[in-house]
Amino acid sequence: MLSTAANGAPARPAHRPPRSQKQEYQEFLLQRIEEYKNTVAREVLLRIGDEAVRELEAATAQQYLLTEVLLLEHVDRIIARRLKLPSFKKWAQSHRALRAAQREPTHWGIDSDHPIVACARRLEPGDEVVVVGAGALSVALFAAAHDVEVLLLDQDLGAVEASEGRAVAEQLAGRFRGLLVNFGGWLPDLHPAVAVLDPAALALAAPHERDAFVAALQALTLAGGVHIVSALDPDAPEVLPLAPEALQSAYAGWQIERRKRRKRGEGFVATKLPRQNDTTVNVSD
Repeated sequence: MLSTAANGAPARPAHRPPRSQKQEYQEFLLQRIEEYKNTVAREVLLRIGDEAVRELEAATAQQYLLTEVLLLEHVDRIIARRLKLPSFKKWAQSHRALRAAQREPTHWGIDSDHPIVACARRLEPGDEVVVVGAGALSVALFAAAHDVEVLLLDQDLGAVEASEGRAVAEQLAGRFRGLLVNFGGWLPDLHPAVAVLDPAALALAAPHERDAFVAALQALTLAGGVHIVSALDPDAPEVLPLAPEALQSAYAGWQIERRKRRKRGEGFVATKLPRQNDTTVNVSD
């Protein structure tokens, strides 16, 4: 999608090969089985364990030693049978239809002219997308449906856990991670091609912490990378809303794009130029 780095900017990392459908199917099975284990009482799991022992002993006529690995694998098979999980063929058919729907912005309630839609067309499998704020979860999952690695950052543990649960339900957990962070503190080693910032998520951070966080994320972004600062949600319950315009001053040296007929709080798109220090910011009106 993006040009290579210049003058010390982060270089595009080597892409991991995209997962095969077989691998995604195994992920689906494991997720559903783990969900079941986490929702039933311990006594239920013990009874399934006893059932697994009886079935294995009957199948092998007690000629082989039952190892813990064999037993755990058979427990998973019994749970899959109880849940009536689909075969690979049936799963693949429904999965293709689901993924096609998820790649449409309307599936997530996203406007067709949202900047993430144009970005998604140019993303390559293995590209990294960072989304700041669980309020932009729909954008994060839309990106994940395009075979890219998505990391959602938020200071609210409950919001992070809820976002991961939604990703599991949408069968996108293999490409989606939620991470609890303190804005202005440590950031993981990442090199995003696209970052989406929800101003509401940054509203309660102290100004110096917010500035430090945005600067760190900018430094990690690939040359030619894009930051999308989302529009304000008029229905958001934030006590101290942060206007997208308040973040624009942090993007000196980036190319800024806004709509020709813009309203306050609409947000903007910033592109990281290969030679930031030698380029004056260009505002497209």
